[in-house]
Amino acid sequence: MQLVVARIGRAHGIKGEVTVEVRTDEPELRLGPGAVLTTEPASAGPLTIESGRVHSGRLLLRFEGVRDRSAAEALRNTLLIAEVDPEELPEDPEEFYDHQLIDIDVVTVDGTEVGRVSEISHLPYQDLLIVKRPDGSEVMIPFVSEFVPEIDLEEQRAVIDPPPGLLDEAAAEIAGSRKDEAESGRKKDEAESGRKKDEAESGRKKDETDGGRKGDTAGGREDESS
Repeated sequence: MQLVVARIGRAHGIKGEVTVEVRTDEPELRLGPGAVLTTEPASAGPLTIESGRVHSGRLLLRFEGVRDRSAAEALRNTLLIAEVDPEELPEDPEEFYDHQLIDIDVVTVDGTEVGRVSEISHLPYQDLLIVKRPDGSEVMIPFVSEFVPEIDLEEQRAVIDPPPGLLDEAAAEIAGSRKDEAESGRKKDEAESGRKKDEAESGRKKDETDGGRKGDTAGGREDESS
């Protein structure tokens, strides 16, 4: 079985290195020196990894036969594809290959049917489950344990616990309205508190002024009597 394990990005430097967008949880296995990868488009490969290193948080690869910046830039946006045994499983039980998740059913924690996983979208900072609903629409579920607490491969089912509004826009509007009301109430309380504080400060200054005036009057009377 073929799996997309990376996408080639921009050329780096002048000696043929390229940045890659990693799409595998096992880059040390799939993208190590000596790995031979087919490509999409096929005309760009196959490519054999000569060396790799991490620079500023990004993986850089050099391929055999790619020796300058022009040759590296010509590979930009090429997909790197590894041949994987369909029976092979990731070492971490909390990780899954894309083909394991495609077409499994998606239900909420209360058993409500949502749809089926049609695609896995690999973004730089997180993966998304693209779920096709019975009406033909799609919903994107962040593939994190907070929102996807259970994957049952035997039952071919993913259990999701979506935040309000992810599946139902009406619920999102209600939640947003409540949030706005709460924010409005907080600002009103702050304004009222500020007004009372200003009134108290104004009263204090008035008392101080009146006290000063009384002192001046008393002093004047003493001068008159003397």
